Amino acid sequence: MKLIKNKLLIIIAIIFLTSCTTAVNVTSSSIKEKGIKEAISDGMIDASINKQFLNHDLNMFVNVEIEVVEGRVLLTGSVKKTKHRLDAIKLSWKVLGVREVINEIDVTDKGGIKKYLVDVKIKTQIRYKVIADKKISSINYNFEAVNGSLFIIGIAQNKKELKKVIEHANNIKSVTKVISHVIMKDDPRRKKYQRKLQEKWLNCE
Repeated sequence: MKLIKNKLLIIIAIIFLTSCTTAVNVTSSSIKEKGIKEAISDGMIDASINKQFLNHDLNMFVNVEIEVVEGRVLLTGSVKKTKHRLDAIKLSWKVLGVREVINEIDVTDKGGIKKYLVDVKIKTQIRYKVIADKKISSINYNFEAVNGSLFIIGIAQNKKELKKVIEHANNIKSVTKVISHVIMKDDPRRKKYQRKLQEKWLNCE
């Protein structure tokens, strides 16, 4: 029962998805550390997965949240059947540029507007906390909350910064669990990804 999570922006992105140089859906996902090319590529992946979901099942499109950081896809939200969860994973892997799918989709009949509003409040609070903390590069982190669980994905400057982010998350009253999928700035996987992305952009020129 997710409200339309920037669906209009995503649909607009889908319309223009055919262009290699289209700058779609450049959201908050780590533009500082990734650079504009990485952000654009992630936006295109996000839009492509949403297109897959929309074509497959409207409920999946509405109820499954997507965060993309350097080709790493975090799926959150809730579905009613295990098959729907597996379908979301398979559809995500079909998209060019995806190098990892992190499946955090909850299979449950529970939910409703009350829990949704609690999750919205959690996301608002964690964003405020990391933005207010000048020792954290807040632009490098994305957050999703589902039934009280808070998921974090992004790029940390170092372990100390990530520890502070997690501490802020744990200090939010409504949070029942914090799950981090954050990698370090100097993670060797990033260099490999950036080389491949550079080759892709050279081919587009």
